[in-house]
Amino acid sequence: MGHTFRLSMAWLHTWAGVVIGSVLFAMFWMGTLSVFDREIDRWMMPATRLAAPPAAYSLDRSAVPAAAVLAASSPQWSVVLPSEREPVLRLGYRNAEGQFVNRAVDPATGALLPDAGSKGGTGFIFRFHYMLNLKWMDLGYWLAGVAAMSMLLLLVSGVIIHRRIFSDFFTFRPRKQMQRASLDLHNLSGVVALPFHFMIALSGLIIFIGIYFPQAHEAAYGPGKAGRDAYQAESLGRYVREKAGRPGSLASLDAMAARAGQEWAGGRPYFVRVWNPGDANAYVEMRRSFARDITMHLDQIYFDAATGQVLRRFEAGPVWTAQRFISGLHFIQFEHWTLRWLYFAAGLSGCVMIATGFLFWLESRRASHAKKGLRGVRVVEGLTIGSVTGIVASTLVYFAANRLLPADAALAFWDRADLEVWAFYLFWVTTFAHAWLRPGRAWREQAWAIAALAPLCALLNALSTGDHLLRTLAAGAWSIAAMDLLLLAAGVLAAAAALRLGRKTQPLVRRAAASVEPAIEPQVQS
Repeated sequence: MGHTFRLSMAWLHTWAGVVIGSVLFAMFWMGTLSVFDREIDRWMMPATRLAAPPAAYSLDRSAVPAAAVLAASSPQWSVVLPSEREPVLRLGYRNAEGQFVNRAVDPATGALLPDAGSKGGTGFIFRFHYMLNLKWMDLGYWLAGVAAMSMLLLLVSGVIIHRRIFSDFFTFRPRKQMQRASLDLHNLSGVVALPFHFMIALSGLIIFIGIYFPQAHEAAYGPGKAGRDAYQAESLGRYVREKAGRPGSLASLDAMAARAGQEWAGGRPYFVRVWNPGDANAYVEMRRSFARDITMHLDQIYFDAATGQVLRRFEAGPVWTAQRFISGLHFIQFEHWTLRWLYFAAGLSGCVMIATGFLFWLESRRASHAKKGLRGVRVVEGLTIGSVTGIVASTLVYFAANRLLPADAALAFWDRADLEVWAFYLFWVTTFAHAWLRPGRAWREQAWAIAALAPLCALLNALSTGDHLLRTLAAGAWSIAAMDLLLLAAGVLAAAAALRLGRKTQPLVRRAAASVEPAIEPQVQS
């Protein structure tokens, strides 16, 4: 009975990985990069490479004048306050065409910084991680949910089918045949960060529980817009006040921020939004910073814009507080550099686990599929190459396009930021085509492409901004220096992988007459 159960888990583990592995790798890769999304922003948006903001910067002298010029006709405008990781004010508003615009402001001088012309890490990579940049009918969220659920199945089934899970933690034989080495690395990378992988997959589902199971709040508050508004007001703190239709003024935002700090017993706001600006019923929303907290809490205070009097204060209930704690574990928005690097390493281990799982499947079936005239390996290998080396190379093309495109670049109705994204997608599609057109060579050639592109990006940064590695290290610009160092390290690792892939390896022939035990824990000949 136990043996049959393990066999069924082996089948589930294999095919869940093959079917959803490509989406999982893309999400893990982008999620790993998102750990440093704001640092990627600094690299891709050179104008924002400012010194740490002064402790006594003024919203009244920096954000308000900029908003008065840019957001005069907007129904609301918002400011994300500077932080250790992001030294600029982020002013968001809707322009005359109704499009949302995000501009950076120097908090020390109030000067409007040049338009970045890039979505950077927060605008593209981070969004790709959790919804694949597919907005139509929330398709991206649903695909991400399916992938997260599949990841949980893979982790649980993987633990069940590996009887020697603790010995796998210490076993890696890189000089063995590809099939053996990839299985060792798959087991090692899966075991070493197993709690992290499980937490990330489960928390990803919990974060978007309202999308996957809207029936919960609809049953309590009713369907449609009225029910949704009531739910958001009671559970998430949303406050709405209609326009008066008369002109009004805006009191000191600095005074309101100080009042919010008192209400929060030393906390400070990270987000400020002015609703109905210029109207007598204008009001100001402030959200509490969670830079020093794991919980991405929902504490909010609403002020009357003209008088600065508190209109409403909100704190989440126990259920939402628990959900926001789980969200904080997933998104790691708190400032803790040691944990941030550990998250990054664990994310990379997830990428390795998924990629080596694909490699083992391919190498264990290559000979038998060729003998039977099956094309399964060829199809899956093309998907794997495009999903693994393809997306890595495409990300580097995204970075390179950021440094190569002119500041005023535009094509048809696409602006510079859109062209960067198109460079990523077009190259990514090309890597899939290359993988199917160059069987047996695509792995090595795409690894060499990564080895060339990664240091090229670091070089382009130095040539286009003057911020070469020696300069950034000397100036203590750690986010820029770390980005360049990681690019150089990626180039070295990719070159080593390309050299390894260039060696001739003889895939192990696996026969159908083999015993069923190797189907669970393959015994690979040395």
